[in-house]
Amino acid sequence: MEPALATLRRAVPRRAPHSLFQCLHTSASRRYATPLSSPSIPGPPPAPPTPQSEALDRVARKRKQAELLRQAREIRSSPSTKPNSILRKRFWKDVLVKEAEDGLQVWLDSRPVRTPAKQILTVPPSKYQLATAIALEWDLLHSPQQALKTHYIPMTSLAARAIDIEQADVEGNGSLRDDITRMMMRYLSTDTLLCWAPEKHRYDAPQDTTSLRQLQIDVATPIIAHLRTHVWPGVEIKPVLEPDSFMPIPQPELTQEVVRGWLSGLPAFELAGLERAVLASKSLLVGARLVHEWGEAFAKSREAADAGRFGVEEAAEASSLEVRWQTSQCGEVEDTHDVEREDLRRQLGSVVVLVGGAAA
Repeated sequence: MEPALATLRRAVPRRAPHSLFQCLHTSASRRYATPLSSPSIPGPPPAPPTPQSEALDRVARKRKQAELLRQAREIRSSPSTKPNSILRKRFWKDVLVKEAEDGLQVWLDSRPVRTPAKQILTVPPSKYQLATAIALEWDLLHSPQQALKTHYIPMTSLAARAIDIEQADVEGNGSLRDDITRMMMRYLSTDTLLCWAPEKHRYDAPQDTTSLRQLQIDVATPIIAHLRTHVWPGVEIKPVLEPDSFMPIPQPELTQEVVRGWLSGLPAFELAGLERAVLASKSLLVGARLVHEWGEAFAKSREAADAGRFGVEEAAEASSLEVRWQTSQCGEVEDTHDVEREDLRRQLGSVVVLVGGAAA
């Protein structure tokens, strides 16, 4: 019996013991992905993504900006329900330019426009275009709170600056004029009109075109000649950069003394206009040429000058020559170079309106 059982055990294979764990990541396990077209998933398959071009993005951004501006106009035009709301309507209806004993004043109905020093803003009687520009600024305001921001009333702020200088001169306080003179003399040491590119520059133009240095010389030469003849006679004005160096060179001591004396004797409105022109153009020479061309105080000296008219466009082109050169080589940045170009002309135009007058 026992030999028979042993033979039977050898004939029947032994079963492997049951495994307590089963590996899910083996080659034996099969997993099938459900296709998108499977009836178990409702709806059509998603459309492939389409790339948006830069032009479409720019159009969408412009439309969004236009919508925001439209909403802002509606908010400004609608009456506010809160008495102390920052968007409440203005309290004046008409803006008028009135003649006073000492000049022209701008009135908001029965209230005169005042300077930050609380004195009535009065411009000389010959500057009617300046008074009209100030009145136009206040007529375009929607609320008194906007008058707290100088970019809403640039001509008012510029005229108030000139009046402050004039008042300081009357009171014998020379610190304000000295601070302005000191600031503008620092610009003379690094004047934009005198910072010429080196002779050999790796970013220079090809041989068949005019180099940047030659363009700068061509623009600066007539301006310097006019200043040396009619504004600072006989002074020496040198470029602040050597042909092969980037280290600025100061102007001769005599030139600095003549320019400093000329600044100390400028009338208040011409000095305020020159300050704005220098800060905008980064050039004392361009600012001085513009003020001398349009300033009411230089009407008689211009009669002897035989030179072409030097206006806002010429001043802007002279002070931004290097920027225009770089953008012509590398391209223009949208909403940056174009905005700066228009803002420069706006500031230089305000200088012409400020210093001009009936005698200009």
